[in-house]
Amino acid sequence: MHIPATLVRGGTSKCWLFSQVHVPTDRSELEKLLVAAYGSTDPVELDGVGGATPTTSKAAVVGVSPTPGVDVDYLFAQIGIGTGTIEWTSNCGNCATGIALYAVAKGLVPISGDRTRVVMRNSNTGAVMEGVVDTAGGVVHHFGDQTVPGTRAGGVAVGLTFLSPAGSTTGSLLPTGRAVDELRLGTAEPHQVTMVDAGAPVVLVDARGAGRSGAESLEQVRADVPWLRAVRHTAAPLMGLLAPGQEPGDAVPKVGLVGPPVPYTTTLGEPVAAEDYDVSVRMLTMNAPHPAIGLTSAVAVAAAGLLKDSVVSRAAGGPTGEWLRLGTPAGVVAVRCSDPRDGVPDRVTVQRAARLLADARIYVPESGAREAA
Repeated sequence: MHIPATLVRGGTSKCWLFSQVHVPTDRSELEKLLVAAYGSTDPVELDGVGGATPTTSKAAVVGVSPTPGVDVDYLFAQIGIGTGTIEWTSNCGNCATGIALYAVAKGLVPISGDRTRVVMRNSNTGAVMEGVVDTAGGVVHHFGDQTVPGTRAGGVAVGLTFLSPAGSTTGSLLPTGRAVDELRLGTAEPHQVTMVDAGAPVVLVDARGAGRSGAESLEQVRADVPWLRAVRHTAAPLMGLLAPGQEPGDAVPKVGLVGPPVPYTTTLGEPVAAEDYDVSVRMLTMNAPHPAIGLTSAVAVAAAGLLKDSVVSRAAGGPTGEWLRLGTPAGVVAVRCSDPRDGVPDRVTVQRAARLLADARIYVPESGAREAA
């Protein structure tokens, strides 16, 4: 059995995109199919199209939306690596960047001059985003010069805006009603955290109070993965993300460290001065250090920065303004919060790049094909 698919790079992620007409509509059947196609039971995903890292083992099912004002709907899948499972509870802004370009390239959205607007709805969370794709000259571009921290490769410019992002999962920007909480893990001293839902549910730890800087290397963050997972699992029920008796997962809440700006060197060897950015951020993606920052996490950090006493505004020296510059392992990511309503931004924008990498037919092992049929 084979399935048509398109491989895209969106920002610092790679994602296989499937048309909804080519895959099962039943979620359990779709999961079996994707597990087989990606080789997800193998920790190196050698016998499949998975990338064997959380940022390169992603999928989305895309289709024209029946919702007025929305162009395309997409169902996002974070493929488990070596687990044979899939997380369906989250969203991926980097993949959404690629989906915006895909929608224009595949004719799902007509080109409208030099910039084409694509409105997307994430079926997992209900989040709505606007991608503005560079279509200079009224044509689709397959290459471009726009770069993002984390890669020197250029791509087609896509401005990605999250529309009314607050509370899309939990119903509130602050699920606990507070800008800062004390989170206790076992008998240890409590940690100061901000639990925020904007773009995605995220728990942000005050790095300095936890004996960290927030500007750790990826190796240092990797050593802290068990501790950060414990933070995630402890915060999940407090944010209303777990039903009674349900086991916590590793997709949401997203978890990370936030600290004040300090000089550091990026993973590409580029020096960054403290004055070049506003706050240090180190996030996990599933159970690994994120090489940069997920866009949904960037939205949450920026929204938290507007709040007095949040761990983000404390690290920045006070509530932040329209722009917040995040110091990530890959470099500085600038996030813009605009159209605030009662201190909550109605639009949060990040400039990204995307590229269509391949159109392919993925051959699925017969066992996965039979199970999905």
